[in-house]
Amino acid sequence: MVRARRIWVTAAVLLAVAGGSPGLAQAQQRSGAPSSVNAADERLPPGWRIAGARSAPELVWRSAARVPMGDARVEFRTAGRLLGVPAPGKDGHSFRLGLDGVRPDELKNLQVWSGGRRLDGGPATASQDRGTAAARPPAPLPANGVDPGKPGRYRTVTGEYTLKSVRLPGFSEPVEMKGVVVAPSGATGRRPLALFLHGRHYTCYAPNGDINGDWPCKRGTKPVPSHRGYLRDQKLLASQGYVTVSISANGINAQDGDADDGGAQARSSLVRLHLAQWADWAEHPGTAPAVVRDAPRADLSRVLLIGHSRGGEGVNRAAMDSLYPPPADQDGYHGPVRWHISGTVLIGPTVFGQNPVADVPSVSILPGCDGDVSDLQGEVYVDGTRGVSRGTALHSAVYVIGANHNFFNTEWTPGQAQAPAEDDFWDEPDHPDPVCKKGSATRLTANQQHKAGSTYIAAAARLFVAGDDRVRPLLDGSGRRAPSADPARVLSHAVGANRGARFLPDDPAGKVSVSGARLCAAVDPDPSVACLGRNAKGSSPHFATWDTDKEAGRHAIALRWTSSGSPARISAARPVSLGGAKALALRVIVPPNTSGTQLDVALTDTSGRTATLGRARVDGLPGSDRTASYWARELHVPLAAAGRAGLDLHHVKSLRLTPRSRSGQAWLMDAWGWRPGTPAAGTAKLSRVDVGRTTVDEGDSGVRTYRVPVQVSGQGSGQVRVYVVDPATGRAKNRLVTVRPGGHDIDVQVEVEGNTRYGDDVPHDILVKAVKGTVVGSHRGGITVHNDDPAPRITVTPVAGRVTEGQPLKWRISLSEAADVDLGTAFTAVPVAGTELSTKDVDPAWLRDTAGASPDPERPLSKVDGLYLWLNVPAGKLGIDVTLPTVKDRVTESEESVRFQQLDEQGDPQSGGLVLDGTVLDAS
Repeated sequence: MVRARRIWVTAAVLLAVAGGSPGLAQAQQRSGAPSSVNAADERLPPGWRIAGARSAPELVWRSAARVPMGDARVEFRTAGRLLGVPAPGKDGHSFRLGLDGVRPDELKNLQVWSGGRRLDGGPATASQDRGTAAARPPAPLPANGVDPGKPGRYRTVTGEYTLKSVRLPGFSEPVEMKGVVVAPSGATGRRPLALFLHGRHYTCYAPNGDINGDWPCKRGTKPVPSHRGYLRDQKLLASQGYVTVSISANGINAQDGDADDGGAQARSSLVRLHLAQWADWAEHPGTAPAVVRDAPRADLSRVLLIGHSRGGEGVNRAAMDSLYPPPADQDGYHGPVRWHISGTVLIGPTVFGQNPVADVPSVSILPGCDGDVSDLQGEVYVDGTRGVSRGTALHSAVYVIGANHNFFNTEWTPGQAQAPAEDDFWDEPDHPDPVCKKGSATRLTANQQHKAGSTYIAAAARLFVAGDDRVRPLLDGSGRRAPSADPARVLSHAVGANRGARFLPDDPAGKVSVSGARLCAAVDPDPSVACLGRNAKGSSPHFATWDTDKEAGRHAIALRWTSSGSPARISAARPVSLGGAKALALRVIVPPNTSGTQLDVALTDTSGRTATLGRARVDGLPGSDRTASYWARELHVPLAAAGRAGLDLHHVKSLRLTPRSRSGQAWLMDAWGWRPGTPAAGTAKLSRVDVGRTTVDEGDSGVRTYRVPVQVSGQGSGQVRVYVVDPATGRAKNRLVTVRPGGHDIDVQVEVEGNTRYGDDVPHDILVKAVKGTVVGSHRGGITVHNDDPAPRITVTPVAGRVTEGQPLKWRISLSEAADVDLGTAFTAVPVAGTELSTKDVDPAWLRDTAGASPDPERPLSKVDGLYLWLNVPAGKLGIDVTLPTVKDRVTESEESVRFQQLDEQGDPQSGGLVLDGTVLDAS
């Protein structure tokens, strides 16, 4: 799991100033005096707190609204970088992240993100002006000649099987082996197999409506039947002659929170364990469950995998592991591969590793109103395959306008699910989204959405498994629709198949040069470098972020013009051969809700001859600030004009785009020589890279060097990009590395200096991404240096524990020995026996800066909301002094007392913990 480093502090307001907390230090300077700390500015934002004892402190955020258990990771970020992935609480409101070495002053600009959207308010949420204009769907595309959404000629049979649960690496609880089968009745011969894997969702529910992520389910609760949510899709495929099974993965959903890969390897293991059973049953039908015996035998040489959300990433990994075996210690399946994956369908998928399988055809369904994986990061399954392998496998992205994340699964759909369910799109009544609000012209109903999903799953089956090229125009950007999916507006673009020579911003064969436009970065914190600046309303699936705040090797070409006729020229590093191509296929993004962008497209050969191919028009998708609608439309511009002009299509040097609209913006993702057809994908001999993790003790002395464990297997050499993360700053440096099976080319060394001082566990992480000739399984790992020294003992000594009013109370917080990290704790005022010090007895400036409170009305300090003493001993120091300033009044009164009690992990006064006791005497 991505984690922050651990520290024993109890709030972001901690700061070592004059040996005290900000509020106390401020009070010592008296009201009106200059201060090195503005305590109010240093407080945690609303909803945030730090809890826990020094052994396990946690940064906690609580949401006012319940955050559903979903597939996108919830992430804590600070100052724009990833702090860590918190663990969700059972209440659905609170999220906790163990802190490890994070200094208090690092917790600035805290934010909560999930799937590309911000959860804790801020500029990416309802505070923005979304406008009130209703969005309109684009006009319907021409109908395709073949409609894969029509039911076939077979009746269907349905049943379930349950096998013995299995244990998977890294999980303490066994995972269920359960599937629902829908098969054709009366079909002869062996039939292709389609396997469905659902995504991450709640696992258990109770009759009273409670729902949670437990596993196994407790007494009085039932498993959420997420695997039964694709029965409509299964019945359509079964009617067309496919044997289908949808498998349950609740046991993984409940345990994948700590996995670096979000559970992808575990899901792959589960898929392949089921496929192994089906292979056994195909050879020995008498050993199969009844529902399988009643179905035609499955043909394991023709397998389609369909995965939803994290299930999408899981089946992608299963396809990878079936071709390039994973390390045995990470895998839950150790048998032979007796199946062939013909293709995958990925529905609203996650892609935490950004590691698609280039040689297995895929269709990624991107829901335009996805409220879970809302950055539509599944686009990486298309873009991330470019240049990696042969490029003959078709990788398609299908954008479904108005679809959300959940309604592709009926068990996640209100009114259809057995367990509680909800619409994942986060619309607000006071700020309705013009595209995705219920009832808008662009929003689909649950049934309309599911019907569209079924149709395009069937299209992938027909193309990848049955080899029917007549459905390809639905998937490859040719601009055709399947009437069965109406009224949904479904758009597509693709890479691979019969796309040949290319203009690619990050071509491994050599970089392009650009004039009249800008080579922009997909992911970069600098808005002058990034493709989408701060003024963009919405986001782009093409520019979805990864585990670093800045990425190399991910670019597009940005055009901006204020008058017609300003050309942009893209020149290849070496001549491009478009011989045999019928058209130039360009993927072009224009801003959402725009129309009529026109570009003249021209080519120039190496002799300098130029031919204008024609004028292309592109419209933007319906979009808002909450949708990822900066998505590329595919344009096919015929090459016939080039031939008539005598252009040498075998030696093309440059591509020119000339805007003919008065002003506008556009981004070119790539351009390819295209011709119809779907060639056999084939499988290249690629190497495979997996990064491991080793935990070592720091030791008491000396310096030891460790190497990050990296395994390179497979065949042939390849190239990867390695990111080395600085454990102190969280920033990453990268380099290209050529890898070979069995080699040690990724050589990242970590020096560990031993000492006897208490410190933090420090992770030294690396990230790996495929560039060419390789695949990446486990993309993240490293060396975790474990602090093996005990924490210092803490004592409290009164320095001035009994004073006359007007004098400060003072205590000394001491450590038995200095530590390598800041150590701190928190105290709160508790009732005392006798008369308690009140708000009128302390310096009002101290009260305001410490608790944000006023002395009026007068009340005991234990009754003041938010009165906490946040105390911090800086690294290398042995202690601090804490003061509480009192004021002298003219009222004769008896002695008054105050007690501050140390807080426990839940933020409550800790029984037996440290105390700060003080007594104030009357001055008269």
